[in-house]
Amino acid sequence: MSDDVTVCVLAPQPQLTITIEERTGSDEPQVHIHTGGQGLWVARMAASLGARATVCGPFGGETGTVAALLAEHENLAVRSAPYSAGNGATIHDNRADEPVEIAIQPPGTFDRHELDDLYGAFLVEALGSDACILTGAEPASLLPPELLGRLGADLRGADTVVVADLSGDAALAVARSGVDVLKMSHEELMDARTSSDSPEDLVTAARELLAMAEDADPSHAVMVSRAAEPGLLVTADAVRELHSPPVTARNHRGAGDSMTAGIAVGLARGMDLVDAARLGTAAGALNVTRRGLGTGRRDQIERFAPHVTARSPS
Repeated sequence: MSDDVTVCVLAPQPQLTITIEERTGSDEPQVHIHTGGQGLWVARMAASLGARATVCGPFGGETGTVAALLAEHENLAVRSAPYSAGNGATIHDNRADEPVEIAIQPPGTFDRHELDDLYGAFLVEALGSDACILTGAEPASLLPPELLGRLGADLRGADTVVVADLSGDAALAVARSGVDVLKMSHEELMDARTSSDSPEDLVTAARELLAMAEDADPSHAVMVSRAAEPGLLVTADAVRELHSPPVTARNHRGAGDSMTAGIAVGLARGMDLVDAARLGTAAGALNVTRRGLGTGRRDQIERFAPHVTARSPS
């Protein structure tokens, strides 16, 4: 099992975020500028776990230029695809009890050539990686589901480890391609396949997704995150509940993205599926105790992971 691994992340919608906070011991505000979006949060956690993480995404305009520089400052390798419309941006004021959105710049749409360039950039980079991760766009309509499905199929055909964190039609398209692990929240799985959040119905729905692949592989899995409840690791013939020691959450956002990163890094290292899921569960659990999405310390996560138990449902 190697610790020197590479992980490539498709980040179709990086964004720039400016946050105004209270400065401790002063009446003057403190301004933070950082890059975000699902793909960046996933890549950030992968890098925190010691992987050499590459982000493939569109970076354009003033916001994209700054976002790419900030990502590189975090030791993420950036493979930029052309993007004439420019990246989205948000400005938040967090000094009150409830955060206030001061301004939102939505991301622009892709033209067909930009989608082709994004596809090619990620495909080539992922082929040279130990694992790759597919993430989605917000809004989902910016990225055609069939593009994600083609990427999943092409990479699986090249025996590349593929982990996806998607919802809606994008998740269904990737399920048909037969990726190694498809991670979904229980709400996303309910929207796609079932109206019930009972563990039994979620397992049934997850197995329906696994059966959609043209060449269903019994080693492939759906990982269902369930907020404060144990996650469900579902394969065609087994189910494991992932139980984490309880923690006091500071910010619930980012737990699922951190879980996805941990699973991918574990598989890239050569861990078996259950141990990779335990690492991902540990990353997600500790992330909610921190400020900053997709952040964590490798030593703490790896020491926490043995306390995550994987057992058959009672």
